[in-house]
Amino acid sequence: MLAEPLAAALARRGIHYGWVMVAITFLVSLASAGALGVLGALLLPLQRETGWETSAISGALALRLLLFGLMAPFAAALLQRFGLRRMVAIALVTVVTGCLLSTTMTQVWQLWLYWGAITGIGTGMTAMVLSATVANRWFVRHRGLVLGLLTAANATGQLAFLPLGAWLAQEAGWRAAMAPGLLACGVAALLVLLLGRNHPSELGLPALGEDRVAPPPSPAANPVRTAFATLAEASRTRVFWILFVTFLVCGLSTNGLIQTHFIPLCADFGMAEVQAASVLALMGIFDFIGTVLSGWLSDRYDNRKLLFWYYGLRGLSLLWLPSSTFSLYGLAFFAVFYGLDWIATVPPTVKLAGQAFGREKAPIVFGWIFTAHQLGAALAALLGGLSRDALASYLPAFYLAGAACLVAAVLALGARRPAGAATTASTA
Repeated sequence: MLAEPLAAALARRGIHYGWVMVAITFLVSLASAGALGVLGALLLPLQRETGWETSAISGALALRLLLFGLMAPFAAALLQRFGLRRMVAIALVTVVTGCLLSTTMTQVWQLWLYWGAITGIGTGMTAMVLSATVANRWFVRHRGLVLGLLTAANATGQLAFLPLGAWLAQEAGWRAAMAPGLLACGVAALLVLLLGRNHPSELGLPALGEDRVAPPPSPAANPVRTAFATLAEASRTRVFWILFVTFLVCGLSTNGLIQTHFIPLCADFGMAEVQAASVLALMGIFDFIGTVLSGWLSDRYDNRKLLFWYYGLRGLSLLWLPSSTFSLYGLAFFAVFYGLDWIATVPPTVKLAGQAFGREKAPIVFGWIFTAHQLGAALAALLGGLSRDALASYLPAFYLAGAACLVAAVLALGARRPAGAATTASTA
């Protein structure tokens, strides 16, 4: 269709089609993350309308985060088995369907089904494994930079729609607040179908940085079996478990905590919801800068040491947050410092997985590691709500996350390549 003539036109100008795939994947990640992230701004408006307890709504959001992670390793195998175009389009339609159904809910079980199960499964299929798959298939040179860009899109999308969503929720109700994210998902699905390609060999191209056209990977006969077989192999190495545990802490200290509970936390200290959402959007801006920079750094420096600094500085920022007095000035300082580190851990983590397990297995291995991220996120979302109901404060959850980050910083230094992986990793 349109991909072939566009690829030829770009080739005449010395531009690899992989950058088109980066642009499409960027929009997919931004749109799906935006549709997902705006729900954090709707917790208080939904609670005011329905009277549901904080822990009940937080539980549904925790289920969404959990399924978002549990889908990741199977999403990687499904992308390999059925192709990127088909699976991404299905995923975006699932996200839109879940959000539209939620506009009719009147019972808590519907909240858990629509916001929890359906959107969790849909966004799980467009999770960070999609970024890892595109980066590993289309790039050898600039792979770290690409991972930084695509990771930034996912994290920034979770925050960028929040001010508009919070304003729409105040002016037109929480249902209208979901519209911008859903519109973006529709545009992204159309572009995937028109311009997306599963592998550079479909256009007769090598990956950027290679000289020969590599054949596409053989389709996995059984995606579930492939995912578990890869887990069985990876779980015999120390590096897998270190990345698994540290990424669990990453989820515990980012979207499960900040994205879900930051606005209600600020409201407890007297800050208006739109202002708190604006602070999150500021985090999104600096997250984009920090994550792209992290991708650039991951191509040049020891990724273990990068993770040490990222987790350590994040932990210190969370422990300092209560000292901000929750003034706009104090929170703006926190947003800049924490935002630069919001999800900068992803490029080094993906790079370490690629070095240890090779190009084709790395997305599935990272899918399992990302599952840990979302387990941590779900735990933070649930414990934050329980802390608020039982102790009338979110702060214990923030202190716990800060301390866990300091532990993860030390663990990250031990993420060495397993013995015998050098030959496999050199092809990655």
